Amino acid sequence: MTNLPPSGSNLRGAVDLSSLVNRGQAAAPATPGAAAAPAAAGVPAGVVPVPSLVLDGTDANFGELLELSSRVPVIVGLWASRSEPSTALMTVLEKLITDLAGRFVLARVDIDANPQLAQAFQAQSVPTVAAVITGQPVQLFNGPLAEEQISDVLGRVLELAAQQGVTGTVEAPAAAADGEPAEVVEEPLPPHHVEAYAAIEAGDYATAQSEYRTAIAQNPNDTMAVAGLAQVSLLARLQGKTIDQIRNGAASSPDDLDAQLLVADLDLSGGHIEDAFDRLLSLFPAQPAPGRNAIRERILELFEVIGQDDPRVPPTRSRLTALLY
Repeated sequence: MTNLPPSGSNLRGAVDLSSLVNRGQAAAPATPGAAAAPAAAGVPAGVVPVPSLVLDGTDANFGELLELSSRVPVIVGLWASRSEPSTALMTVLEKLITDLAGRFVLARVDIDANPQLAQAFQAQSVPTVAAVITGQPVQLFNGPLAEEQISDVLGRVLELAAQQGVTGTVEAPAAAADGEPAEVVEEPLPPHHVEAYAAIEAGDYATAQSEYRTAIAQNPNDTMAVAGLAQVSLLARLQGKTIDQIRNGAASSPDDLDAQLLVADLDLSGGHIEDAFDRLLSLFPAQPAPGRNAIRERILELFEVIGQDDPRVPPTRSRLTALLY
């Protein structure tokens, strides 16, 4: 699966950003299943009615959940009744998804009953947790995780979804507690993050970069802004260019560092993360000091794009350090 998570989270893998590259140039074709579902009686316009925020995902019905992922992120929890840790994790996920009141749908997938989905999500063990955004899978984590960590992961998924224009909500029949619906209070996103998301949705990556830089200037410890800036900078570099243009440019100009940096961006955006880092590290030794610094900075930025906790970061960092010293 080709997925790219945002930085600073427990997301693992890479998201294919190619569908976002030319959004600012022309209107994208409609995504299958992206049309708004008719609103049910009493459901606000733009809100998708669902029978429940927690659904059973099966080999038979997963196509419907893929369509739903164009409106709201779908969290996929792969579990097995024979695995006590996976059962416990599903309970935590259900609680968190319910508390977020319509920002997500949770699809519980019993791998023993749904082998095709288990294979599709490469679930070699349970629990395995992934997300689906606009039909694209994003691997999140394997094994038990503390509730606070899972909550952080979900926050990062929301950021990634917003960057891909998935900002809808769903509504299920209210679950009453002592006869009263539970009240959910959501913490608002920082203003500059909101403005950045709106700019990304409009394909205005320059404004999004400016908003993230302002957020970082105000709070240098804003890791979400650092990750967002890295991701939108990648999109800005690729905007308006085709895959053939980028690859042909790099092939015809092997000594053009900018062309090589751009094809590394393309590789990473399509999920070929090892290829991107290998390309950059292979270029490094032959470059003069300015070129080496440009490659080093690009690698560090791409670490933010895929997430500092991605398992491919430490070996790449070690290789870069060895070349530097």
